[in-house]
Parts: sequence; structure tokens; C-alpha cells
Amino acid sequence: MSSAETIDAEKLYDATKRRQTYQHNIAQYLVDLSDSRATFDFCGGMMFEFKLTSKLKARLLGVSGEGSASLQPSVADSSKRRMHQISNYEKSAHADNTVYFHGREIRNVPDAAGGRGFVLQLSDSDDDPEGWSPQEVATYDGWGHDSGRQWRKTDDWESEGVQMREKFGDDAFGLNHRFYLHYDEQDNFWLSAEDGCEGKAAEAKRRGYFQGLFN
Repeated sequence: MSSAETIDAEKLYDATKRRQTYQHNIAQYLVDLSDSRATFDFCGGMMFEFKLTSKLKARLLGVSGEGSASLQPSVADSSKRRMHQISNYEKSAHADNTVYFHGREIRNVPDAAGGRGFVLQLSDSDDDPEGWSPQEVATYDGWGHDSGRQWRKTDDWESEGVQMREKFGDDAFGLNHRFYLHYDEQDNFWLSAEDGCEGKAAEAKRRGYFQGLFN
């Protein structure tokens, strides 16, 4: 597998080329998305940079190198458009780094790919210094509407023992979600939160001069 820096964008975003390149190695695909600062078109036009924590990246690289299908991240088929449609689903903070992932939507991030300051982060559920704090686990209610949930700022995360400032800056804020992966009928690759907000891997369009002035 080539390094992420040399991967053609079509291999990340085009369904046919993605299948040809990665086949069933979803772990390597996730690593390359993160290393390439790939974007997801989330919630209808909001471009988020995709980013793995260092610990989850290391786990996925190990899975990719071992070649064990049982350890690969699971991608649901197109009939599973909501998390509650997955077998044995239950409302909880549980994550296993294969079917269910801990993650966050993080906003106001300087220089995030996509031009909006948005990042979708996936973290390891097992003692990840960048992962969910004990408080995020204890209060998680991600099946509910965002407006009724607890958003956190950089200072909040840092006070709960999470390393956020170095990568996301002083002014970032966000919300923790459980995520899962699925395909659609055209075999596009989707990252979906428990509350139903979701997005597919999609290349960010270049923003014109006047668009940049008013957005």
C-alpha cells in the first residue's frame, strides 16, 4: 500500500476505485483518510475533516498489518441507515473499535480541511489520552437531539484529562457521539452518528474568492 501522501483522491472518494485499492482492508482505508486529511460531507453540505486519534490509528495499522478479517472495522450494508438497525443495538456509551466507535464533532478548529473549521474525530475506546473522558462516558446520551446535550470547550476537555488543545486549539468546542460505518446503494462510504446525522466521504470543493468572503 502506498503512503497516504501519494494516494490519488479518487481512491478515497470514488467507490469503484476504493474497492479496487482497499478491497476488505477498511482499517487501512480509515488510516489513509485521516493521513490525507480527507473530508466528509456531513449533514447536507457541511465539510468536516476526518481525523483519527494517535491510539486508534496505531490500533488500525496493527489490524491492517495482521490481515485478520475478524478485527477489521465492520461496515454495515445499505439497509442499515440508522444505528438502531444494527443487530443487538442498545442505547449506551459502549464502543468496541469495530462496529461502534467513540468520536466527536469538533468545531472552530484552525486550518481544518474543508474550509469550515470542522473536524470529525474517531478515538479508541480503551484508555485513549485523546478519547472520551469519564465524564463524557457517564453522561452520554447521543441518541437525543444535539440541542439538549452537553457541548464542551477545549478548557472543559482539558480539565477532564483529555488532550485536545495541541491539535485543536484554544477555541475549539464540540460534542461526543458514537459512530458506525455503512455503505449506501451506490457503495459510497458513510460515517453516521447515533442521532442520525451522517455524511459520506466526499472531496471538498474549492471555494471561490467571493464565496470565501461571505462564508
